[in-house]
This record gives sequence, structure tokens and C-alpha cells, in this order.
Amino acid sequence: MSNLKTPFRYDFVGSFLRPERLKEARRAFDNGNIGYDELKKVEDETITELVSKLKELGYHVITDGEFRRATWYLDFMWALDGVGHKPTKTGLPFHGEDAIVDDTYLVGKLRLSGEHPFVDHFRFVKQFEDENTVAKQTIPSPAQFLAQFLFPFNLESTFAQYESEEAFIDDVVEVYNEFVRQLYDAGCRNLQLDDCTWGMFTNKSGSILFGTTKEGTVEVQKKYKDVNNRVIDAAPDDLVVTTHVCRGNYHSTYISSGPYDAVADILLGEENVSAFFLEFDDERSGGFEPLAKVPEDKKVVLGLVTTKRPELEDKAVLHARIKEASKYVPLERLYLSPQCGFASCEIGNKLTEEEQWAKLRLVKEVAEEVWGKN
Repeated sequence: MSNLKTPFRYDFVGSFLRPERLKEARRAFDNGNIGYDELKKVEDETITELVSKLKELGYHVITDGEFRRATWYLDFMWALDGVGHKPTKTGLPFHGEDAIVDDTYLVGKLRLSGEHPFVDHFRFVKQFEDENTVAKQTIPSPAQFLAQFLFPFNLESTFAQYESEEAFIDDVVEVYNEFVRQLYDAGCRNLQLDDCTWGMFTNKSGSILFGTTKEGTVEVQKKYKDVNNRVIDAAPDDLVVTTHVCRGNYHSTYISSGPYDAVADILLGEENVSAFFLEFDDERSGGFEPLAKVPEDKKVVLGLVTTKRPELEDKAVLHARIKEASKYVPLERLYLSPQCGFASCEIGNKLTEEEQWAKLRLVKEVAEEVWGKN
């Protein structure tokens, strides 16, 4: 088992553009033209190729690129008892485009019966670990799970199953704790909680999304921070738990805008992760000043290289921004990565695979120029 721990000076969030032959196999499976074994063979082959490419580039963390998922978060939920879904008729309103993801809601009490499929997905990646690399598993955060079923459009179905919010939250925590146990037993020591809730809290209309007022937003933030911490604090001591905070990522569009100031005290100051992967690729994320709230025992991964556009960032600008961020968090606790995944959903962002790899090469080159080679 690899003893390496995330994050690394040059790192990435988790998802990658699906190769065309994987997309074709998925369509053929969905249309009933091939069986699951044939689809899985293509998944296995393309994931193996992805891992080889990451190693070739010199990255120390490996993932399956989320190649077995339709979306970064819903597939995790669909594998649980009590969760139903169906094709959406409206989609989610992103800027410039609706995100076409399945409507997902409760149809019963939450349970995890048997092994979650993500555990076996992780085992496949773990086999490729060596002295230079370690496998990382990404999942939606407990807060993201909570938000999905407490958004105003899902309240009726949620409270048809639960008599109180507290009872529902307790089951969310229980399901996550069981999943973490299964994942840990499979050898995972690096877990990333992906979380759009905090991005929505930064948005001017964030209170509406959470069904509260601007004044009530702080208490809602505390509730979401607490559900994350209940899972993090119950995890084994040697499981590294990080989080990625996002403002939405679908076909190069976004759902939220706003600086971290609105969530700095509760998210950055009180969430018990070991590192924050934070997007800072454009003006939507604001300045670095909120990083002053990050405690001294936590790390910050600066998402300065966008995955939403193919153009490469200027190295001099990246160096200057890292220097600016180091005014608030010392350089030795800073790291560099793309701002988000390249394909949070199967559709992927609007760039080519070669442009994706060019972004990763840029991240590594700048990181080695700032922190030296390792």
C-alpha cells in the first residue's frame, strides 16, 4: 500500500474528459446494443490508459477519471437504498445552458445495503499504485448530499420519508460512515469530498437556493459544516480527507458566482478537512483575502488553471497569483491544481483531450518552478 498523502504540489481535482470510444460504448449500452461486461471492458481499458498517462506526466495521484459515472455526484446517490431518479424534463439552470442531469429524490429511507459500487471502482485504481503514486477517491460531500434532498424542489419527497430534518441528517451520516468504512477496508487512504454547496452560499441568491433568508444563511452554513464534520471526525485517523469547493461545472458553464468571504469563517475556519481545493480561475471567486481564515494546520490547493477554457494561462500571471496568495497562507502550505475537473458530467468541458493534458503539464511546470522538483 502506498503511504503517499494528498495533496501534492501539482495536483488535480479528479474527473477527465471521456475518450470517444468510452462514450460510444456507453451509448451502445444505454441503447441495449451491448451488455455490461462489454461496457466494463472499455471502462477498464480507458481507465488503465488514463492512469498510464498520469504516471507518464509525473503526477503522484491517480483516479479513474470518474469514467464509470454519468455525473460527479448523482451516481454515488443512486447506489443507495431509498434514492430514486428519472430523466429530467427541465435540467438545472446553469449560466447559458441547462445542466441535463436526472431528477433525483427520495423514495424510501436511506440505507447502504451491501457494498457500494464505488468501492470496487476504487480497488481497480488502487492496483496501479506504486512507490510514486497513490489512488484518490472522490465522492460528493455529505453537505452536497444533504442539499440535494433539502432543496425546495425536493422537500415534499424527502419529508414523505422522514418525520424530521434531524432524522434525515442522522441517516445521511450513518450511510456515509458505512461507506467510508467500506472504502477504508478496501485500502483507501485519500478521500476527497466534492462540494458545490459552499459555492452556492457565495452566490447573491444563495439564500433562495437553500430556502432561507440572507440572515438565516449562517445557520444553514453551520448545519452543512456540521454534517461534513460528523463524517470526517468519525473516519480513521490515517484517512486523509480533503475537500474541493466548486461553483458548478457543466459543459464549461457554472451555476454560482461570489467570493469566499461569505463562507470563510465557517467553511475555511471550521471544517475539519486537511486541505481545501479552491477554485480561483477567474473573477467569480474573488480575491485571496479570505484565505487568512484557514487554520495553520491546513493546506490550500490553488485552482488557478481553468478547466472551462482551452487557452493556457500565462506562467508569469500564475507565479504572481501564487505570490499574492502567499500573503495569507505561507508558501509551504500552498499547492497548485486546475480549478475543477475536466468532465464533471459525461458531456465534459469545451476543450480537447490534448488541451486537457496541456493544462496538466502547465500545472506541473509552474509548481516545479515555484516549489522545486520532487
